[in-house]
Amino acid sequence: MKAIRNLSSQARQYLLITANYCAFTLTDGALRMLVLLYFHQLGYSPLAIALLFLFYEIFGVLTNLVGGWLGARFGLNKTMNIGLALQILALAMLMVPSHLLSVTYVMAAQALSGIAKDLNKMSAKSAIKLLVPEQNNHQLYQWVARLTGSKNTLKGLGYFLGGLLLACLGFTGAISLMAALLTLVWLISLIKLPTELGKATAKAKFSQLFSNSAAINLLSAARLFLFAARDVWFVVALPVYLARELTWSHTAISAFIAVWIIFYGVMQVLAPKMTFKASNRAPTSKDASLWGAVLVIVPVSMISALQFELSSQWTLLLGLLVFALIFAINSALHSYLIVAMARRDGVSLDVGFYYMANACGRLLGTVLSGWVFQAYGLSACLVISAIFIALAALFAALIKRFSLTSA
Repeated sequence: MKAIRNLSSQARQYLLITANYCAFTLTDGALRMLVLLYFHQLGYSPLAIALLFLFYEIFGVLTNLVGGWLGARFGLNKTMNIGLALQILALAMLMVPSHLLSVTYVMAAQALSGIAKDLNKMSAKSAIKLLVPEQNNHQLYQWVARLTGSKNTLKGLGYFLGGLLLACLGFTGAISLMAALLTLVWLISLIKLPTELGKATAKAKFSQLFSNSAAINLLSAARLFLFAARDVWFVVALPVYLARELTWSHTAISAFIAVWIIFYGVMQVLAPKMTFKASNRAPTSKDASLWGAVLVIVPVSMISALQFELSSQWTLLLGLLVFALIFAINSALHSYLIVAMARRDGVSLDVGFYYMANACGRLLGTVLSGWVFQAYGLSACLVISAIFIALAALFAALIKRFSLTSA
C-alpha cells in the first residue's frame, strides 16, 4: 500500500483504470463462455448461438459511436461507471429460472452487456492518452499495451472461469457470483475515479461523432477487418468444432480458449519490446501493414494443412499458437496508433469512432462465424479470415506517414 501511495497521481489513476477494466473484462469473458456453452448444451445450432451475441455486437457499434461524444461532454469516469452498472444489470437479467431464458430475452441481456463493455473499454483507452505526458510516445505505447494485454489475460481467465463455474455452480449460480463481485468494483470506482477526467474543454458537438481525419478513417477500416478476421473462426466456429468434431468437454474447451487468450494478452504486453525501434522511434502505420502481411500466412497455412488432411487437432493447436503471437502484435500496434493519433482535447471522440469500427468487425465476424461454419465448415471460415487480414494490411498501408507531435 505504501508503494502505491508513493506513485504519481497519474500512475495511481492508471492502476485504478486498469483494475476497473480488468475486473469488468473478467466477467465479460466468463459470461460469453457461459452463454455459449450453456446454449450449445441445450442443443442450439451454431447460427442460433451466434445470434445470441448479435445485439451484443450491434449495440457495441452504437455505443462506441455515441460513447465517445458522451465521454468528451461529461467525463470518462461517468461513462466508465455507467458501463459497470449496465453490466451488473445485464447479469441480473440472467438470474431468472432457466425456462425464461429464451433467445430473445438473452439477446436483450447481451445488448446491455455490449453497451457496458464498449463504454468501459472506450473510457479506459481514452483515459491513457490524458495520463501520459505529451511527446512521451514510448511510455504511451507501453501503457496502452499493458492495459490491453492485462485485459486480454483476464478475459482468458474469464473464459476458463465461465466453463468452470458452469460445471460447479450451474448457470444461475455463476451469474449471481459475478454480479456480486462486479458490484463491489463498481462502488470502489464511484469513489476513487477523478470526476473531470477526459471532459473536453469545449462542449463536444454531436456532429463530431464521425471522424474527418483520413488517417483515422483508414486505421478504423483496418481495425474492422482485423477483428472480423479473428472472430470469423474464433467466436463460434472454433468452440463448436472442438465440441462436435473433436468431442472436447466444456471444461477442456473453456480452458484451452482461456490459455490462448492469456497467451495473447501476454504477447500484447511484450509487443513494445518486439516492435519499438532501436532508434527509439515509435511504430508507424507501415509497421502495422507489415505485421498484417505476416499474419495472413497463418490462416493460409492452416487451410493448406487441413486440405492435405493433416491432423486437424494439431493444425488448430499450432495454428492458434502462432496466430495469437502475431495477432497480438497487430492488435497492440493498432491500439497504440489510434491513441497516438487522437486529438488530446476530446480524445474519446476519435477513440470512440475507432472502436465503433472495431465493434463492426466483431459483429461481422460473429455472424459469419455461425453462418459460414454451419453452411461450409471451418476451412471456409479460415479462407474468409485470410481475406480480411489482407484487407486490414492494405488499409494500414494506405495511411500516410503522420507526425505524433500533431496528435
